[in-house]
This record gives sequence, C-alpha cells and structure tokens, in this order.
Amino acid sequence: MKYFPLVITFWLAAALAPAAYAQSNKDTLFFKAGNLMIGEIKSLDRGVVTIETNYSDKDFAVEWTKVKSLRSSSQFLITLSNGQRITGTLYAQELTDTVHIIGVSGKVTTDQSFYVPVRQIVYLKGLKESFISRMRASVDAGLNLTKANNLRQFNAKIALGYTGNHMTFDAYGQALTSIQDSVERTQRLDGGISSQYFLPKDWFLSMGINFLANTEQAIKLRTTGKVGIGKYVMHTNRKYWSAGSGLNINNENFSNQTSSRNSLEFFAASELNLFDIGDLNFLANAFVYRSLTENKRWRSDIKIDLKYDLPRDFYIKFGGTVNYDNRPAIPGNETDFILTFGVGWELD
Repeated sequence: MKYFPLVITFWLAAALAPAAYAQSNKDTLFFKAGNLMIGEIKSLDRGVVTIETNYSDKDFAVEWTKVKSLRSSSQFLITLSNGQRITGTLYAQELTDTVHIIGVSGKVTTDQSFYVPVRQIVYLKGLKESFISRMRASVDAGLNLTKANNLRQFNAKIALGYTGNHMTFDAYGQALTSIQDSVERTQRLDGGISSQYFLPKDWFLSMGINFLANTEQAIKLRTTGKVGIGKYVMHTNRKYWSAGSGLNINNENFSNQTSSRNSLEFFAASELNLFDIGDLNFLANAFVYRSLTENKRWRSDIKIDLKYDLPRDFYIKFGGTVNYDNRPAIPGNETDFILTFGVGWELD
C-alpha cells in the first residue's frame, strides 16, 4: 500500500496529460475588453477571424478590430498590410498588441523572425485546412412579373472560389432572360474563370477566360483570354484596392451579318472591395480595353455589387453591369447595361 499514492499520481498524470497537451496546442484570441477565447483559429479574411471552440456547434466569427493579440503554435499562411507573405507561427507579446511571427523554412519565406502590430495582419489561413474549408460559394436568383405586356424577367448567378497557399481561383456564371409580349426575347449570359498568383510586396499575376452572349449587341459569343500583372495599392482589414494591366485576346461571333472578329487588346483594370461597413459589402471592378489590331476600337466592362448580410448565411444583393463598345455589331447600341436584385445564400 505504500506505493498507492505513487500509482494514483501516475494514473492522474497519464489521464490529464492528453488534455493538457491538447490545451497547450489550442489557439488563443486576446480581446481589447480583457477577456479571451480558446479554440482553433481557422482563418482571418476581410476583417473577420473565424475560430472553432469545443463548446459551440458552430464556428465563431469575430471582428478583427476587437482582437488585441493572438497566440497559436499552428502554421499559417500570413499576409501583412505591406504585401509581405509569410508561412509561420504567431506568439502574443504580454500586455501589448504586438505579435511575434516565426517563419518556417521551405515555405513562402525562410527562417524569418520579427515582431509586428496585430493590426498589420490582414490575412491568415491554416495550412492544415481541408479543401472544402478553403472553398467559397454563393448562389442567388431573382424574378420579376408584371401584368403589363406580360413581362417575365429572371436572373440568376452562381460563384465559386478557392484560396490556396500562393494563389486564388474563381469562377462565376450569370444569366438574365426577359420575355415580353410583342417584343423579341432579350437574353444575356456571361461567365468566366480567373486565377491570381501572389508575388512579393503585394504584386500578383492574373489570368482568366471570359464568355459573353448578349442579344442587345448581337453578340452570339464573345470569348476573351487575358493575362496580366497587378498590385494591391491598398490592402487592410477593412478594404482592398488593386490595379493592373495586360494583354487580352478577343474572339467574337455575331448573330447578324457582321463578320467575326479576332483582335489583340491592351487592358487596364482596377478593383475596389469594402468589406467592413457593418453588414454591407461593396465590390466594384472595371476593365478598359484598347485594341492593338483594330483601328480606334475600345471597350469597357464595369461591374458593381452591393450585398447586405442576413442571418444564417443568407443575403440580399443589388448588382449592376455596364458594357461599352464604340464599334458594336449593331450601330447605335454602343452601351448595354443590366440591373439585378436578388436573394441568395453563400458558403464562406
């Protein structure tokens, strides 16, 4: 019996060790209000940090501005506001809003160790995240019915995205159909696939393929393939603004007597995304194309989306698209635009 206390001590140590080990490997968020949250940090993107805890059946989404500091022994892909990208771990400094980042060799950077204010961290993604957790998806639709002239109008849009360690991938498709008595049916279909590869100091390479069919401008099918380079002019936890340029190959077939066109174009582009204005999100992008093979031809595509978040990942969305071509297939139809309103759901 004299060994009984030792047996009990050993048994308790063996029983509690896994729990202590698991606790030590948990991530911690320290809040400005003085409290903290322990769990597993999944990501930080667009001003919101997502953390999973043992006492909740759903991940918490926390505003990054409420966080004073954080600690994690897990490896993350980290992006700073100056465009620097690091793979490493994060350790909070006592009583400060500074984080010690220790880089991991063989990844984005090599053996870096430095201190940054937590506010300079604009993006985090756990490297052990599953494929599904890196996906984004949304779908929305709208329907308008009017007694006058028996107008029926339908619009729908679907979007998919994936974020990797060094690149992003996005795809979308949208359709608009308008049917009205005594008027020819109006249709517009467009979609595309694009990718960005991140470079140091917030530079990136971009490439994409887009498709457009538009009865208003007699476009049976326009296929474009572009490649370019760009830079994030502004990149914070509240917004980002990017600009870039490159070359675009444009192939067009028309539904009227206009001959098919093939041309090489120079393009300039810009995108603004505001995602920390309450439950509102604003996204706008613009492309301007100047033909290098067709004399004095230029085009532009402008898109604006305004989204208001609702509970349970639903949202309402207002969008607008404007296309301009100074040499259209139908003279007088230089400009085409659509305005859409719909309700949708997203996976994010």
